[in-house]
Amino acid sequence: MKVVIAIDSFKGCMNSMEAGNAAKAGILKVCDAQISVKPLADGGEGTTEALVEGMGGEYVFVEVTGPLGTKRRARYGILGDGRTAVMEMAEAAGIILLKPEELNPSRATTYGVGEMIMDAVKRGCREFIIGIGGSATSEGGVGMLQALGYEFKTQDGNPIRRGLQDLDCIMAISKENVPKVLKECHFRVACDVTNPLCGENGAVYVYGPQKGVKEEEKPIFDGMMAHYADKTQEYKGVDYRMAEGAGAAGGLGFAFLSYLPNVELKSGIDIVLEAVGLEQEIRDADIVITGEGRLDSQTAMGKAPVGVARLAKKYGAKVLAFAGGVTKDAGECNEAGIDAFFPIVRGVTTLAEAMEPENARENMALSVEQVFRAIL
Repeated sequence: MKVVIAIDSFKGCMNSMEAGNAAKAGILKVCDAQISVKPLADGGEGTTEALVEGMGGEYVFVEVTGPLGTKRRARYGILGDGRTAVMEMAEAAGIILLKPEELNPSRATTYGVGEMIMDAVKRGCREFIIGIGGSATSEGGVGMLQALGYEFKTQDGNPIRRGLQDLDCIMAISKENVPKVLKECHFRVACDVTNPLCGENGAVYVYGPQKGVKEEEKPIFDGMMAHYADKTQEYKGVDYRMAEGAGAAGGLGFAFLSYLPNVELKSGIDIVLEAVGLEQEIRDADIVITGEGRLDSQTAMGKAPVGVARLAKKYGAKVLAFAGGVTKDAGECNEAGIDAFFPIVRGVTTLAEAMEPENARENMALSVEQVFRAIL
């Protein structure tokens, strides 16, 4: 019997591989199955850790420019092939890096994201997996592009300031200082929103308020973004402002599509499943195990475990899910391809006790063991 395990992290107590290996330990107490444990994430927080830990990678630490210009230490990963970098833009330009009173859409920049990319390029990476959720920025990705060598100049020939404050002052664009090696790079950008760059459904109107944009500023800033898109169209000869995902991360999706070669904006879970080769592993599997910290109706709407279940059902495998907690509406997961799901918490306990890493791993192993005793 072949079992494939791909479980998302249980935030605060188990990363993806720890959860998967705990499930494996439970199965091996029952039978001598062929077991493959794969990392799982949805392209957001935890993706770098899941792929680095699960694919023989290593972490890299680099000093970059933070969202408001101060230097900070950012982390990304290089996978075992030495060519693939995995990074989350929030490491350099995330809203989590700022206190609420520090939010400043006029100044917040993605410059540090470009610095991370260039650091990875210098280390030999040509394949990139980049999560762009959780940004503090609304500047269309110009900061990242500036760090990659693009120049955005005003009427006087001066470079624009970082942030969105000068987007409507862009009069000329130059790629003279962009390294040619970027043409060799392939970018898979994890993007799970479909918003365009501009308009009432765009980056400023929809996501700007959580980043500090005031109601009266929305039309002003959106107009500045439109000017940037106009100048980009004049320079590049293409117009991605209305493309799905262009408005992601304050317009960072637009910057990738418009200025960088070989870019794919795809669902985060699809990128991760492709990167770990899960479909190839599942082709001849009898049982597939997945799960996450909390299983509910939101899981059924396309989160990582359902992405796994979808693949498993393509090849006729039975799908079991294990979670720290299961809500009343989690039954929708059955309709999404998960045959049965089980909570791993054993008895009445406090949240703190349940989230103790040692307890969580033990609960996972014991729960999986008992389920396999029942089905074999």
